[in-house]
Amino acid sequence: MKISGEMIIGLDCIKGEGKEIKSINPLTNLDVEPGYASAKKNDVNLACSLAWSAFKEYRKTKPEERAKFINTIAENIERLGDVLIDRAILETGLPKARLEGERARTCNQLRLFASIVLEGRHLDLRHDEALPDRAPLPRSDLRYQKIALGPVAVFGASNFPLAFSVAGGDTASALAAGASVVVKAHSAHLGTSELVALAIQNAAKTCRMPSGVFSLLYGSGNDIGAALVNDSRIKAVGFTGSRAGGTALMSIAQKRKEPIPVYAEMSSINPVYLLPKALEYKAIDIAKQFVIAQSMGAGQFCTSPGLIIAINGDGLDAFISECKTLIESSGSQTMLTKGIYNAFKSGVSTLKESGAISTIAQGQNSGGENQCAPILFEASAADFIRLPELSNEVFGAATLVLRCKDFDELLQVTEYLEGQLTGAIHMIDGDEDHARQLIDELELKVGRLLFNGFGTGVEVCDSMVHGGPYPATSDSRTTSVGSTAIDRFLRPLCYQDIPKQILPE
Repeated sequence: MKISGEMIIGLDCIKGEGKEIKSINPLTNLDVEPGYASAKKNDVNLACSLAWSAFKEYRKTKPEERAKFINTIAENIERLGDVLIDRAILETGLPKARLEGERARTCNQLRLFASIVLEGRHLDLRHDEALPDRAPLPRSDLRYQKIALGPVAVFGASNFPLAFSVAGGDTASALAAGASVVVKAHSAHLGTSELVALAIQNAAKTCRMPSGVFSLLYGSGNDIGAALVNDSRIKAVGFTGSRAGGTALMSIAQKRKEPIPVYAEMSSINPVYLLPKALEYKAIDIAKQFVIAQSMGAGQFCTSPGLIIAINGDGLDAFISECKTLIESSGSQTMLTKGIYNAFKSGVSTLKESGAISTIAQGQNSGGENQCAPILFEASAADFIRLPELSNEVFGAATLVLRCKDFDELLQVTEYLEGQLTGAIHMIDGDEDHARQLIDELELKVGRLLFNGFGTGVEVCDSMVHGGPYPATSDSRTTSVGSTAIDRFLRPLCYQDIPKQILPE
């Protein structure tokens, strides 16, 4: 399959007429051909018009038809083979094994949602039969199901060019719900986005889906994204990215004549608690696990451990000492984009300039462009509570260790924390009382509470929650990963006394 630099609008490939943008190889900071002309507002209008028309037909497709379409997307992505992986390597600097794993996850979650469509459980069907003889008033026949909200705008994420991008979880769950989708590609991996979009378009053609069930737009700056969210035919938004980007889209969506939901996954520092007994007996093992989790993918995961919280003592000293040894002997990794690298440097500088932290250890710079060497800081719990800038997310392999004087201060830190995607508790026998108190507090702060591990690695399954209170996400009632992600793009509908001969299938 050949890359052309064209937008995918419905069943057509269209060359844009706006400003040209190019992906940049983060290993070299050099442009990657071809250039992609940005969409203009008339392109947004066309994509949204087609999406609205397609939605009216697509939402009524039979489960077998819709599932086949989604499964065919997965098959087409797999058929791209090394063409897709090689392009993604060129645009992201990520290793081949990581991208092959991400492709497998992307296709597996597509197939998961296809199976949900076939099972029909997302419809949440309910029926209260009529009670004509009930006194004092009879009851009507009432039937309940969920239906698709309408066309969905999806914004590709920078850190997952496949699993959270063009055919990622937002697109997969929206298509499964019966919604048409318009994606704005992330400018960091334009060619990767085009290849995946062509795989979706070909699936739409093969399965005879309505034109406009899927479109892909490119754009520099914020204009195209804003126009997309502002379009009256868009009924929901899926976004993974920065807090600034997510809140900007939320503001646009709420100012519309018809406000719409924005499901934004944004900012999280993912606190990790090391309880006293666990530190006493397992400090070295926990340190080894932590350094692996911190440096994974140069820390460019929304669930990377950005905060370690523990009570002063020999166990914490042993943990820090082992982390120092491991980190100082580690190398650096290439970050996804120059912009992400610059933001990482700025975040690290802000922490250092606060005057309240000390640097425990930093890895070696391996040379090359946009290199992230893991770094570990230390601060007191009191300073963390006193200085708001210490709680800001630093996207990358940077972690702050907080020393608490006692368990009460540890709980004070927890109460001060913003909403998070994950929270982790490391404990062994003897830590139960502290763990129970901590659970009571963390349940109000996180979307996923895990034990004796780290949040990196998000399983795609029925029980997973990848969400949390603001600013982790814009809506803590939802998840962007797992089977219930489909609920974001559905709404309930009740049929009262509907004649059986016209009851929807």
